[in-house]
Amino acid sequence: MGLTASPSKSLFVLKNIIKEWREINKDTLNRSIRNLYKSKLVSTESNKDGTLTLFLTKEGKRLALAYNIDEMKIQKSNKWDGHWRIIMFDIPERLKKIRESVRYHLKNLEFYEFQKSVFVHPYECEEQIEYLIEFYNVRRYIRVAMANKIDNELHLKKYFQLN
Repeated sequence: MGLTASPSKSLFVLKNIIKEWREINKDTLNRSIRNLYKSKLVSTESNKDGTLTLFLTKEGKRLALAYNIDEMKIQKSNKWDGHWRIIMFDIPERLKKIRESVRYHLKNLEFYEFQKSVFVHPYECEEQIEYLIEFYNVRRYIRVAMANKIDNELHLKKYFQLN
């Protein structure tokens, strides 16, 4: 809005903001805000008009700065702990772009594509996966598991260059 000199364009943007706000699922928004507050990544401040302002805490700022979703990496440890991290997802067709983005990021994080919606990695990656889930708001569609044996483990060990 600040870049347009046209009052009609400004009104167009304002009308669309109002429309988009009405389409937001208020329960989901409130649940997301509560989860952020519980995670201690944000704090709140009450305003005189009865509204709340959310602020990133020191930890929230650290985490926000720690991850650039396009540059995230998983730290390889010197010794593999013998556990496979398995990410499974069933993101609906109506969210196809998000599904493809999640797949892209998992590949970028060097996960092995076990099946079209099942990815495997040998190293600790809980924080990165949690960030990805929150970034795309897809918690209900993604499952994370750990396994100590997979039937094609030799292929995976070779792929990840494990002993």
